[in-house]
Amino acid sequence: MENNQINNNNNNNNNNKIRAIITGASGMIGEGVVQNAIESDEVEKILIVGRRESGFKNEKVKEILHNDLSNLTNIQNEFIGYNSVYFCAGISSVGVDKETYHKISYDMPMEMLRKVELVNNIKSKDDNNFTFIYVTGGGTNENSWSNWARVKAKTENHIIASNFNKTFAFRPGFIQPNIPGLKNAYKMYKYIGWLYPIGRSISQDAFITLREISQAMLVHNNNNNNNNNNNNNNNNNNNNNNNNNNNNNNNNNNNNNNNNNNNNNNNNNNNNNNNNKLQYLYF
Repeated sequence: MENNQINNNNNNNNNNKIRAIITGASGMIGEGVVQNAIESDEVEKILIVGRRESGFKNEKVKEILHNDLSNLTNIQNEFIGYNSVYFCAGISSVGVDKETYHKISYDMPMEMLRKVELVNNIKSKDDNNFTFIYVTGGGTNENSWSNWARVKAKTENHIIASNFNKTFAFRPGFIQPNIPGLKNAYKMYKYIGWLYPIGRSISQDAFITLREISQAMLVHNNNNNNNNNNNNNNNNNNNNNNNNNNNNNNNNNNNNNNNNNNNNNNNNNNNNNNNNKLQYLYF
């Protein structure tokens, strides 16, 4: 029994490894997420999906070039077995017409979400441990006068309505590129980077480094996986205790099992309530 439990725990640890699909790797945030995912022992494999080569070469990384991220039908089977999406692809609304901005900021992330749900047979929030992380923006609001803020808010709302078990919206402000060797930092930061230490001293929420935001995406995902793994281990311990109690006293066992069932029902209700919330992370 003990050997079987050790094997089960090892399997759970392997199952809880992050298997990440990342878009936007040719941009600053996506590039930072890929680099941190490569460095992290919690990430098992990485699938980069984009229109241009990212330049990453690593044994963890597989890359697919695809011209139209609003139609992923031809490559959807590549998403089988991955459990996390980091949708970092995006564009500034400056100088972009509404139709193009809607396609990039809404159609593309929703297409990725639907295809991952489809090929991994995700039917409800309760039947999976999948994560969808969406990089949005500070000031997102469905009632805003600004088109970009309304589009981003619609995307956020539809992500929470999806069947992904865990959903996060990252709303960054000023991001200081600070990961050596990366090449996709926004050009404007070359001229306004001097503002970072001043802004950081005033607001640590509005001013953040690229390393911090990309690590935060992995940490929030992995913390949820670890919690699930701990729950599994606790269930195994409860089963062992129940078996021992059975040998000692059947009546006590029945009472303990009833209490455990009540606790499990309460935990499930709490988990369901948490799963119905989109978690916003402001930086």
